[in-house]
Amino acid sequence: MKIQPEMSTRQLLMTLLKTKGPIAVSRLAAELGITEMGVRRHLNQMEKDGYIETTVVRQAMGRPTFLYALTEHGHEQFPRNYSHLLLELLEELDDSQGSQAVHQLFDGRKHKMLDRYGPKMEGRDLSERVAELTSIQHAGGYMAHWEQEKDGSYTLYEYNCPINEVARRYQHACACEQSLFQELLQAEVTRTECLALGGSCCKYRIQPPGPSA
Repeated sequence: MKIQPEMSTRQLLMTLLKTKGPIAVSRLAAELGITEMGVRRHLNQMEKDGYIETTVVRQAMGRPTFLYALTEHGHEQFPRNYSHLLLELLEELDDSQGSQAVHQLFDGRKHKMLDRYGPKMEGRDLSERVAELTSIQHAGGYMAHWEQEKDGSYTLYEYNCPINEVARRYQHACACEQSLFQELLQAEVTRTECLALGGSCCKYRIQPPGPSA
């Protein structure tokens, strides 16, 4: 591996583990030109952070060897072009079966999420449902948080969209998200800003349902 001088020691270790792991401390130290103690210090912290895992290889004679490899969380730190692949697949479906088939996929996903998360909302008031939905979206990579406004409404912010490329091409994905929020929250949900349309975030205004709802 060609060493990039601008990379930190931790980044170099991650790259070595990605390209050559599972790998022993001695080999990592040799690759980086630093002491084994220095390597272990970084590895200990990376293991605490959940980026690497250790495997013990026992020898017929002598001490066992400890090999280090990336966990799934570690692999996720490297770029993955999933959204581009998904977009290509959706476009292929669109070309072969029409936009209605694509819409059915998004609708089906919405119904599955309703089945999965609907029970979490039962017996909760609106503020608790908003908090739970925000937690679900944040865990899904949306960098979400919520605020209660002076008029009693709520605002949900999403600063990242894991399917931004897809949403720009297929706005039905955004429509399904808004519909999902309305059904989970049992509230009036209005999208006032959208990342896929050039906004700085996806922003939703959430109000208690009207008297006739």
